[in-house]
Amino acid sequence: MPLERHRSAVSRIASSIRAFYDRREPFRIAHGSTNSTRPIRRKNQVDISDLRNVLHVDPTRRTALVEPNVPMDRLVEATLKHGLVPPVVMEFPGITAGGGFAGTAGESSSFRYGFFDRTINYVEMVLADGSVVKVSEDENRDLFRGAAGAVGTLGVTTMMELQLVEAKKFVKATYHPHRSVRDSITAVHAETLNEANDYVDGILYSPDHGVVVSGEMTNEMPASAKVQTFSHAWDPWYYLHVKDKTRSANSPVTDYIPLAEYLFRYDRGGFWVGRAAFHYFHFPFSRATRWFLDDFLHTRMLYKALHASGESSRFVIQDLALPYANAEAFIDYTGEKLGIWPLWLCPLKQSPAPTFHPHSAVESPGFTADQMLNIGVWGFGPKDLDVFIQANRELEHRLRELGGMKWFYAHTYYNEDEFWNMYDREWYDGLREKYNATSLPTVYDKVKIDVEADRKERQESWSRKVRSVWPLGGLWGIRKAIESKEYHIHRNSTWKWKQ
Repeated sequence: MPLERHRSAVSRIASSIRAFYDRREPFRIAHGSTNSTRPIRRKNQVDISDLRNVLHVDPTRRTALVEPNVPMDRLVEATLKHGLVPPVVMEFPGITAGGGFAGTAGESSSFRYGFFDRTINYVEMVLADGSVVKVSEDENRDLFRGAAGAVGTLGVTTMMELQLVEAKKFVKATYHPHRSVRDSITAVHAETLNEANDYVDGILYSPDHGVVVSGEMTNEMPASAKVQTFSHAWDPWYYLHVKDKTRSANSPVTDYIPLAEYLFRYDRGGFWVGRAAFHYFHFPFSRATRWFLDDFLHTRMLYKALHASGESSRFVIQDLALPYANAEAFIDYTGEKLGIWPLWLCPLKQSPAPTFHPHSAVESPGFTADQMLNIGVWGFGPKDLDVFIQANRELEHRLRELGGMKWFYAHTYYNEDEFWNMYDREWYDGLREKYNATSLPTVYDKVKIDVEADRKERQESWSRKVRSVWPLGGLWGIRKAIESKEYHIHRNSTWKWKQ
């Protein structure tokens, strides 16, 4: 039985964690995949990779009982069978439910529901001393809220109960074109006030081409409309499709997209980061080449190749949340300093403080008080290591000046004092003491980039040296991605629309 198997696995994990606790050794979790761009460390790991099942879907209560390594595509496939869907679904199919809880996961429905963890009823956790507890708004509330976004530094998630909502057949996606950064920002907020909208996000292609996307779930589609999909090899990449439809438009344009196709619309190409692979290899970027290389251009394969190649160390892949009032100034800064376009815009409902999720007390008159605007900045940074680090440090400094915060999945260069000036260390340390987590690495330990250690590894590691030579790093990344065989996952996914 699924629950019996689950209990047996949790018992094994708890015993392993208890052994680390008795030896006063820190440990990290091996869960089988990652959507972080931070360096991967493999010492002192506890393997929880077999916790990857949807244990139960309850259509009456509209809940799903899931293990932490359940990826979004498998979760959606399981719930759609019952006419239900999670309220917040991360746009990359391989992001896991556990990653969504332990990390920061906010998507185009988060203006309404908040971060992913705010849609969880309760979580089963193994604490650092090996004890198993249940946390929720009613039990151990301080740990329930504190562990959300704390990147596994207060305990290990082993199961959670998710809320579900009614799923409909399509998303009516309306693309609202705008010709300035300011108008795009204002329009994103305006769409969050429209009660009909289930999803809101935006893409800034340039300072004078922005598109705000509003999505409404529906079971109806006009007879004259065509079903638009994005998961098949010959389909357009979503961001290119929206760009083409709005390039010269002066009024909104509408698509009808099957629900799962909408939820995972950014998978092919990883928003637009996949285009960098063509740039790296000096390979033509066309619909024909995207079709030919499609197996390599879904996010699971892209992440495998990115980590193996070593190129993640020079990529700026950051999500940064700011008060609406200061978002334009930050975009002007990134445009001038980094020249990275497109940018992603995603409105987010803040979590109750204290929290490790992005939050701000800066007021934005005329905007919803508990909302922030997330800006996705993803692209190549400077080649020179010192210049790259300096660019990231300046980005962090400017972000703080404007009352913003970054997500933890990416490179973090704050020193320890800077970091804890942004978060409530007394609250966090109190939780670590109360729940016997002081033997675990701290949040700062896990997210910081040790610049000198990385520099030393670059100088002494023959593997890093070889991979730094073009195109050897990229070819090695492709090899490791092929060896993972994860291209079979998207080939065999049942969520993809079939006529």
